[in-house]
Amino acid sequence: MSPNVPSAAQSTTAGKKQYDVAVIGAGFAGLSAAMQLARARCDICVIDAGEPRNRFATTAHGVLGHDGKTPAEIRTTAIDQLCRYETVDFRRGLVTDAMACTLRDASDPLFGLKLADGGALEARRIILATGVRDSLPDIPGLAERWGKTVLHCPYCHGYEVRDSQIGVIATMPASSHQAMMLPDWGPTTYFSQSEHIPDDDMVLAMRDRGITIEHSPIVEILGNAPVIDGVRLADGRTLHIQTIFAGPTVSMPNPVAEMLGCRFDEGPQGPFIAVDPSQETSVPGVFAAGDAATARHNATLASAAGVMAEFGAHQSLVFR
Repeated sequence: MSPNVPSAAQSTTAGKKQYDVAVIGAGFAGLSAAMQLARARCDICVIDAGEPRNRFATTAHGVLGHDGKTPAEIRTTAIDQLCRYETVDFRRGLVTDAMACTLRDASDPLFGLKLADGGALEARRIILATGVRDSLPDIPGLAERWGKTVLHCPYCHGYEVRDSQIGVIATMPASSHQAMMLPDWGPTTYFSQSEHIPDDDMVLAMRDRGITIEHSPIVEILGNAPVIDGVRLADGRTLHIQTIFAGPTVSMPNPVAEMLGCRFDEGPQGPFIAVDPSQETSVPGVFAAGDAATARHNATLASAAGVMAEFGAHQSLVFR
């Protein structure tokens, strides 16, 4: 294949500005992809609705060089650095429609995007970095503590709650796996909620790890949020718990991937966009990265996937 130089952004006959790549979402994945694209001198548009998944978290941890900063601080710094590159447009807004336009040739597609504010643009490649939407169990007191004392990832927040009394609310079969990790951070109680009861082998493994198993469901979180003083169980008992881990079910925050026809795989928490090793989806020219495109959710992994998506998108422009 012969190399082709990516085209500069231009106005199309329909009056829409055309970009080399549109990046939808400005979280860790999207901004990492956009930074690499900017440094490759691609004309790009980053479109962000302003509702990152981690907006509920007080601090971000395990991110090299940024440990303990707020997610908002990391994003603001990244966006400021990104927008210094002359080939970058940054738009606040929500993508409401996405479609494949008439192909110039089979190896070089073109996509059209419409925004809620009436704006429209075209791009030769798309990177979906929309993240996911979390849905928590309907337990009074849970939602208002999300990201503070009700958590999901022990690698992100376990150290900060070390030596506290930890409870795991089972939301899926994989919750037992989550519970097995947590005794390294503190004494752990697994609440099956009478729905996700571990089998005999898992019960033995949990006991070896010192995990207490409770089958009476949690019906209320006690204390002045975000503090947790304990939990009330369906049988009337209260237990002293200070930190809760709960795996949310996830869904796409908007239907852009479906509009474009991307294939999905099913993960333990919910569907995610299927991608190949270059982060390309089942739709040629559409790439995806971050929590929307994996069953493993972590800020550093999202950033790395964003870079991989950039490699794939840029090289598909050069070698086509």
